[in-house]
Amino acid sequence: MKPSRIALAAGVAASTVLLIAGPAAAHVSVQPQGEAAKGGYATLNFKVPNERDQASTVKVEVNFPADHPLSSVTPEAVPGWKIAIDKSKLDKPLEVHGNKVTEAVSKVTWTADGSEIAPGYFQQFPVSVGQLPEDADQLVFKAIQTYDNKEVVRWIEEPKEGGEEPDSPAPVLALSAASDDHHGGGAADDAKDGDAKAAGTNASAKGDDTEHAASSSSDTTARTLGIIGIVVGIAGVAFGVLAGRRRTA
Repeated sequence: MKPSRIALAAGVAASTVLLIAGPAAAHVSVQPQGEAAKGGYATLNFKVPNERDQASTVKVEVNFPADHPLSSVTPEAVPGWKIAIDKSKLDKPLEVHGNKVTEAVSKVTWTADGSEIAPGYFQQFPVSVGQLPEDADQLVFKAIQTYDNKEVVRWIEEPKEGGEEPDSPAPVLALSAASDDHHGGGAADDAKDGDAKAAGTNASAKGDDTEHAASSSSDTTARTLGIIGIVVGIAGVAFGVLAGRRRTA
């Protein structure tokens, strides 16, 4: 293989790596800020990317699960977007902090009002929710995305465990294990709490050391890969120059 072809092959390989590292087909998704624990409260970010080259997103609707209604849903104000909240009556009232809740939010709609999601951009829509169910491992939020050319994309297909991802998957929120609240009394419980705090301190210190070591290892690997990349690039240029000189001779 000629040197110039080697350099070309190296460039193609580098481009292929970048393509592989790129994101998969984007769709509406949901992620918590921090943790979404069963029985707790969380702030969720609904991420809405624009997948069209010639249209902008002007409306986003998120339907909340009817099988696990949430007693509290509070969207954060997003500049340039109007917010509408729909509620529905519950067949079985919820009891929250000793109070009965007879209705829950069924849908939140964001409509562009001086803003929009342009091609090549995405927008996050934060919502504070609770109390998360204790008898579920995940929550499915069906979403509908509307573009300014009247196109409507329905992200409503529920993914099946072990199956392939649907063409238009609904946003799914995974719930983590419930946090334990320790309410102890007496000297024995106090001692246990003290031991637990001491163990937590030691574990935290070890965790910091491990994290530092991992970070150092990651930095070293990054530097090594960077040096290798530079060397390969210089070698490719050198091969190209030598090939040119030989052809000239």
